[in-house]
Amino acid sequence: MNKADAKSTGAAGNDLPEWNLDDLYPGMESAAFREDLAWCAEASQAFEVRYKGGLEALAKDDPDGLGAAIADYEAIEERMGRIMSYAGLLHAGDTSDSVRAKFYGDAQEKITAASSHLLFFALELNRLDDKVLDKAMAAFAALGHYRPWLADLRMEKPYQLDDRLEQLFHEKSVTGRAAWNRLFDETLTGLSFTVDGKQMSIEQALDLMQDRERERREAAGREIGRVLDANGRVFTLITNTLAKDKQISDDWRGFNDPADSRHLANRVEPEVVEALVDAVHAAFPRISHRYYRMKAGWLGLDKMEYWDRNAPLPHMPEKLFSWEEARSTVLDAYDSFSPEMSQIAGRFFDRNWIDAPVRPGKAPGAFSHPTVPSVHPYVMLNYLGRPRDVMTLAHELGHGVHQVLAADQGALMAQTPLTLAETASVFGEMLTFRRMLDQSGDTQQRRALLIQKVEDMINTVIRQIAFFLFERRVHGERRNGELTKDQLGAYWLEVQGESLGDAFTFDDSYRAYWMYIPHFIHSPFYVYAYAFGDCLVNSLYAVYQSAESGFQERYFEMLKAGGTKHHRELLAPFGLDASDPAFWSKGLAVIEGLIEEIERIEETGKA
Repeated sequence: MNKADAKSTGAAGNDLPEWNLDDLYPGMESAAFREDLAWCAEASQAFEVRYKGGLEALAKDDPDGLGAAIADYEAIEERMGRIMSYAGLLHAGDTSDSVRAKFYGDAQEKITAASSHLLFFALELNRLDDKVLDKAMAAFAALGHYRPWLADLRMEKPYQLDDRLEQLFHEKSVTGRAAWNRLFDETLTGLSFTVDGKQMSIEQALDLMQDRERERREAAGREIGRVLDANGRVFTLITNTLAKDKQISDDWRGFNDPADSRHLANRVEPEVVEALVDAVHAAFPRISHRYYRMKAGWLGLDKMEYWDRNAPLPHMPEKLFSWEEARSTVLDAYDSFSPEMSQIAGRFFDRNWIDAPVRPGKAPGAFSHPTVPSVHPYVMLNYLGRPRDVMTLAHELGHGVHQVLAADQGALMAQTPLTLAETASVFGEMLTFRRMLDQSGDTQQRRALLIQKVEDMINTVIRQIAFFLFERRVHGERRNGELTKDQLGAYWLEVQGESLGDAFTFDDSYRAYWMYIPHFIHSPFYVYAYAFGDCLVNSLYAVYQSAESGFQERYFEMLKAGGTKHHRELLAPFGLDASDPAFWSKGLAVIEGLIEEIERIEETGKA
């Protein structure tokens, strides 16, 4: 089940690797997994008995003992993370497998039960007097090591509930949010789509919307809409339930805005995100509307339909990349920036840390999962050989390199807020794009690369902020009562029309497309992190291009910091400040500049 010698054949005719999860556990029935599960149950109970009610005394009389307590807590968290990483990755590999689904569900229940014994720790730490804790951290290195984690923890203090309520929220999550998330995943991956007489998964159907034949794109688009709509009752119930669940949690905790908890988790100020959203929203006409009017002309259409959005252009070559070509393209691009970066990324290929093929039941999309610092990340793709798939590989390997470099911070401080986590991934994409652009052989090849990059940037920036605006509408309207499938579809069409512009018309088959976006379910308001990362990288790359020396070292130091520094601290060495509203305009200007270069090629025939 976990062995690296399993291979699948991809669309480009190449053997695609499947990940080897043995570095986590050798199997579901392995003694190592059972022993770790039992250890977590025993260790968490012993931790509670040893430390509950005694943290104030430790802080005052034995700060090194408090540092040791945090280290013990970190060790338990890491072991729990290892267990859930393994169960989660197995489940993602085939969500339709009932054995894996049960394994994942059982592991989740047992880890939730064990971790309930640890809940007191963060709550009790946050009840300590600031002066007492600051004095202890200043005097004792073992405790001072955890200063960034403790500082982040204390940001949660205003939103904490009492211990019993926190325990109830935690234990009920298994039958609440986590259960609805699992229902969404298993429903979505269980759907079957029939196009041209062939049955396929949603990933394969979505891929057909990039087909050269417009009739095939339309057939795929309408079939996706039909199948989603036929399952709309389930997706509408999931959306309503989770939005209400979030409202209840936010109200109890004292969050005034539905996105505030995400901002807190991202360690980013609401006004910074508001400036980003306002800047992108104002740029809709200058970027997406402008570009798609050009694209409609290239396609010979007065108006495009939604299935034309990612269509390849007539007479524009579209290469399919074999797996080896994708690998060399990304690793060469990384190597041109830093040989160390390429070497780290190369491990993912050499040691089977990547699961690439499309399979029935496999989770859609792509991710890089950091697992735990004592192991290594794993990358999941649904690779079909298109240029966008190469960019997705570059994106996820950027995450992977970041996760490897940050691992030395330990389980409590390695994880980076989502906004900065997307920086490394988008930077990896930019390196790959610029490398391919520099090597382009002629004007038409350069034009094709520019068009692909602009479309990717629109998908990353414009589309994701449109998603954010949709989520805002959904969570705001949900406070007034349950939302119907038709209401949700209307909100979706409204925000899509505003973001994409008058080059498009949208028929009723597009109303259901909000249903397949997993971030709405798993991580409400996650989506702005993509736009944040893209605009930030545009500015960061400009610094790199003009830097005489030392940029790579500063960049690696930023990645190695993990979650130990605020975005202001991390960006200061590059002379960047995300709290400056003009910062976002500079990032968006990069996209506008690429569109202008395309327009010049159209007018003059020269790059």
